[in-house]
Amino acid sequence: MFSKSYFYKGIVLLSATGLLAACGSDDGSSGSGGDGGSGEQIELDIMQGKVEFNEQFNELAQMYMDENPNVSINITSVGGGTDYFTQLTTRFSSGDEPDIFSVAGPEQMEKMSEYMADLSDTDAADKALEGMLDQVSQDDGTVDALPYNIEGYGFIYNKNIFEEAGIDAEEIMTYEDLESAVQTLSDQADELGIEAPFAFPGAEGWVPGDHLANVYLSHEFDENVNNAYNAETLEFENGDQFKRMLDLQVEYSVEPVLSLDYSQQVEEYFSLGQVAMIQQGNWVYPTLEQMDPELAENGVGMIPIPLEGHEGELPVGIPNFWAVNGNKDDAVVQEAKDFLDWMYLSEEGKEFVINEFNFIPAYEGYEDLEIGDPLSQVVYEYSQSGDTIGWIFNGYPSGYTNNEFGPNIQAYIAGEMTWDEMIDESISAWESLQ
Repeated sequence: MFSKSYFYKGIVLLSATGLLAACGSDDGSSGSGGDGGSGEQIELDIMQGKVEFNEQFNELAQMYMDENPNVSINITSVGGGTDYFTQLTTRFSSGDEPDIFSVAGPEQMEKMSEYMADLSDTDAADKALEGMLDQVSQDDGTVDALPYNIEGYGFIYNKNIFEEAGIDAEEIMTYEDLESAVQTLSDQADELGIEAPFAFPGAEGWVPGDHLANVYLSHEFDENVNNAYNAETLEFENGDQFKRMLDLQVEYSVEPVLSLDYSQQVEEYFSLGQVAMIQQGNWVYPTLEQMDPELAENGVGMIPIPLEGHEGELPVGIPNFWAVNGNKDDAVVQEAKDFLDWMYLSEEGKEFVINEFNFIPAYEGYEDLEIGDPLSQVVYEYSQSGDTIGWIFNGYPSGYTNNEFGPNIQAYIAGEMTWDEMIDESISAWESLQ
């Protein structure tokens, strides 16, 4: 069912008639909702891999349950330093199968294909923006999953600190520009009241292994996740650029880098103004808003990670897809579809998706809603202009980042491997996992 040639048709870019100019449904309605037409008590068990919006997701689920008292929803969110997909497959192998689950990339989709119900009859599939279902559509018209949202990442910076240091973020295009800005921040650290320019979460292998590496590996695979998925090896053609960017963040980060995790990076150091910038994406906005609403609304921006020949390009992609477990009873499957339709297409759901999840929606019907947070607005603008870099890290072999690549990078940071050893070990691991 899921051949490797099936998945990717290029990075999805929003057309000029896409997100905000899209034509929505006439009444903003969604699926029938409530009970799948059965009237029975139904429990939906959801497992998903984006911990950063777990609190908001639970709030939305409660809204749905309030409207549909015969439905109960249990949510398990796994991510950060925990291997979501391993936990997901463990649950399936033990017989504790969720009703709705998230998948990312062709490897996960192929392995879970036997469980994924056809979602082509959902309103959400009908309202998906052009290109958003390319990765999950089959030749026979079936749709195997629905996109969460659109995301992008780069260097998120504190506008006030940059202004006080005399740095214009818009002028940072090349590595040399960034290096100069970092040196300025370091030299003025005491006056600026910061501990360091960066907070680099070395405890999180996915930050350098997925996101940072993607900038320097993406063009090696023509920005095509399917090419990465099918590749028997990789070359690290831009390995020197990858190394210097990693070294820059580590050298000018708060210490100790290898014990610094995502939560500390975002909540402690950046939100409290102890560092000037972090490598993250628009998904951190809800956390920033909780920590410091004024900073989140007016004090943050995002710039691309420099790559020679592709300066000013932001990595943009679809991070995850929702799948429904087709092995469940028909009533449960229908209720799962109704919930996803309601989440993305009902008026209450759309407001929540924009204003609480802070998602850039992948669906029509949001033309009357403004993207509220500045980080998502940056991603949207880059998507509109086409100045983007594709996401290929979802095409990595299963377990590559968590078990091989990430630990190798951490060993390099710790001085336990040379850079060349890290590269050689990571290439060998890729080849052994394919």
